[in-house]
Amino acid sequence: MANNNLTNAKQAKNDEFYTQYGDIQKEIEAYLEYNPKVFRGKVVYCNCDDPFESNFFRYFVLNFNKLGLKQLITTSYKSSPVANTQLGLFGDDKTLAKSKGRPKVTANKFIINEVHDIDGDGQFNLKDVALQLKKNKNNEWAPLDGDGDFQSNECINLLKQSDIVITNPPFSLFREYLKQLVDYDKKFIIIGGMNALKYAKIFPLMKNNKIWLGAGKNDGRNVWYQVPNSYKNFHKKENGKKYAFVAGTIWFTNIDHGRRHQPLPLMTKAEVVKFVTKKPFQKYDNYNAIEVSKVKNIPSDYKGAMGVPISFFSKYSPKQFEIIGLGQGNLYRELTPKGLNKEFVDNYYQNGGTGSISENHPILGYYNEDGKATIPYMRIIIKHKKK
Repeated sequence: MANNNLTNAKQAKNDEFYTQYGDIQKEIEAYLEYNPKVFRGKVVYCNCDDPFESNFFRYFVLNFNKLGLKQLITTSYKSSPVANTQLGLFGDDKTLAKSKGRPKVTANKFIINEVHDIDGDGQFNLKDVALQLKKNKNNEWAPLDGDGDFQSNECINLLKQSDIVITNPPFSLFREYLKQLVDYDKKFIIIGGMNALKYAKIFPLMKNNKIWLGAGKNDGRNVWYQVPNSYKNFHKKENGKKYAFVAGTIWFTNIDHGRRHQPLPLMTKAEVVKFVTKKPFQKYDNYNAIEVSKVKNIPSDYKGAMGVPISFFSKYSPKQFEIIGLGQGNLYRELTPKGLNKEFVDNYYQNGGTGSISENHPILGYYNEDGKATIPYMRIIIKHKKK
């Protein structure tokens, strides 16, 4: 899915998109609904999060006792455009003069072992956390030796101590980031781009149910993020903060949640044709499957293979469907050696087709009801599981 903000961020290595507190809260609550003890006694590591700006830190430190965490570890990835604001620590965003107590380095680590009402006002809030960090009572606030890169030895050592990693990692390093979590066999709830689903090292993990999508908004539509004040391509400004929407960002996880097991309600093939499409399903020219352009139009009674949009993953129940493969690239070659033929390619360009395709191109293609060669955008090949 094309997205200028995400693309520009990758090219500029500007990965400072701050997840909103409400989005984090909704996502985490879905896991708690399925298993109220999922975080109890666990060490949560947010390894791309400076507490001065991270709503991940803010959520987990405020809910530390409620969730029953054993420990919360947070490391900042690099020097931050909005560091030394009070976002996260004091509940507003008024810029402060630099604290004398804050280590004057590019990256810090924060290790929270306990939280309580330290100022005696009868309630626990972020001000108590700030006081505890400053007084260093049972919690640790210290500089890192390096720049906080999640691939550094000191951050890997912290990773080894953790049970669950939860964060919004750098857009430009998602492949490396997820690989590290898999290599170290860590549980995680992280944000990434929808196009990552087609990566050669990530799609097989989805196919084999090693990882799956989270419980939140995973349909590829716009998600709002706070961005630094220096960011130019923002879409709105509220209360002095800049926000930009990003299409195609989704939650990835390997922790179970109830929504993953909800079957997708479907119509029969005849009902879809009669009430929705008014047109028959087309078969691919180079693979034995039918084209289904919308997830909601998957026929409940079709026993063969079907090509569906990549957004299917947001509705995927492993008890209902089997994932066969991906409809383009090297992963398509694993399904079949049959690419596009010359007749199809010629028809495609003669009818105004755009993009670069050629004979034997590893991608699904079909002739629509008007006889025009058509290349659909990114298809996953699925079929119903036998009952």
